[in-house]
Amino acid sequence: MHFELTEEQLMIRQAARDFAQTELKPGVIERDEHQKFPAEQIKLLGELGFMGMMVSPQYGGSGMDAVSYAIVMEELSKIDASASVVVSVNNSLVCYGLEKYGNESQKQKYLAPLAKGDVIGAFCLSEPEAGSDATALRATAIDMGDYYLLNGTKNWITSGSTASTYIVIAQTDASKKHLGINAFVVDKGTAGFTVGAKENKMGIRGSDTHSLHFNDVKVPKENRIGQEGSGFKFAMSVLEGGRIGIAAQALGIASGAYELALKYAQERKAFGKAIADHQAIQFKLADMATEIEAARLLVYKAAWLKDNGLPFGNASAMAKVFTSETAMRTTTEAVQIHGGYGYVKEYHVERLMRDAKITQIYEGTSEIQRIVISREALK
Repeated sequence: MHFELTEEQLMIRQAARDFAQTELKPGVIERDEHQKFPAEQIKLLGELGFMGMMVSPQYGGSGMDAVSYAIVMEELSKIDASASVVVSVNNSLVCYGLEKYGNESQKQKYLAPLAKGDVIGAFCLSEPEAGSDATALRATAIDMGDYYLLNGTKNWITSGSTASTYIVIAQTDASKKHLGINAFVVDKGTAGFTVGAKENKMGIRGSDTHSLHFNDVKVPKENRIGQEGSGFKFAMSVLEGGRIGIAAQALGIASGAYELALKYAQERKAFGKAIADHQAIQFKLADMATEIEAARLLVYKAAWLKDNGLPFGNASAMAKVFTSETAMRTTTEAVQIHGGYGYVKEYHVERLMRDAKITQIYEGTSEIQRIVISREALK
């Protein structure tokens, strides 16, 4: 068992780290304050090959492994989780789903531009009354012969207004329950498809989160992904990989907060010495470092399993639960170590604390992941 990164992975980490410092950090507070989407930065990430990291070069991707993807997500998330969540959705949910389940025509038409970063993708599963329960979908896609007629509303959609390609999960035959669900590719600008108001969020405020409305939207038959009735399987499969991306995002948020707290503790003086010399602070830093290292190993294990074609659903659920809770604990302690300065925006840690909370909620709440883990244990 090897714990060292390869030379290529180390180079990828350095490239992501440099990008985060030079391109993401300037303006990150302003983007958070004004809910400004990092459009220029996302375009540059596409040019670096980070928007289709695991996609085959045949379809415009970088052909990297899942461990490298987790590394990039961590480095970007240390600085700007709003940018990294766009990278996560595009890679883990949209590109992965199209490459694994799409036909050749769909890959050429949709996957290649997404993998190159020419356009952004969105994954549309959640609804007002169907979040983690994908079998409770109200959105319908009725088979009309040459096309499907799509109606319904989707909530909490990352890149809701900036995406060009939307993967929409809808119910075609409710009597078949989960076997009556399908996944479709819907183009922006299709008649009857409208974007709702932008959500005013507590964290990841730079990412644009919207509700989407579909009113008699005609979806061509060729835009269905996979066989009839395979949409539930499609959604569950891509969400397994999506949990790795979100776990890596939470890991990055925690790592970023820890690095800031460590630096501040070494510079700030109280009672005649740096606060890092006080045992109370040392204990906090030790716990933060230990939990982050444990979280990193869980994330890398899940990614390694995926790279090697081994079952990784349980591992990704464990990684997502542990890293998201580590992110909350670490960012809270980072604010505490900063004292009053931790409560103001210019020191970054209050934003990281706000960003950390969402990692416990999306891609299936921590409670849902615990159900996944316990089911595996009780087999």
